[in-house]
Amino acid sequence: QVQPVESGGGLVQAGGSLKLSCVASRSILSSTTMGWYRQAPGKQRELVANIRGSTIAGGLGTRYADFVKGRFTISLDKAEGTVYLHMNSLKREDTGLYCCLERRGSNDYWGQGTQVTVTS
Repeated sequence: QVQPVESGGGLVQAGGSLKLSCVASRSILSSTTMGWYRQAPGKQRELVANIRGSTIAGGLGTRYADFVKGRFTISLDKAEGTVYLHMNSLKREDTGLYCCLERRGSNDYWGQGTQVTVTS
């Protein structure tokens, strides 16, 4: 089955940090876009951040939702085929199932997700 695999979720207190990992199903090409989405109970899935495979360290090619700017950072290790989401200053409203999207051309491949729960 072709899908990315996420890990790193867990229970954390508000103000804390977590690092999520997503291993792509295949090599990440320059044309690949990797993204993190989240879905809270009773809410629609929403984009958290994404990154293009052509992005180099510190370069353009990343996109963030307004509600995570300044707190979350997405990064890519193409050699490892892994995309990371570094989450700092977590808030209760960041609670949700975080899913990785691997976009190759017109095809989207979703992971099963990793649960993040932020407590007060």
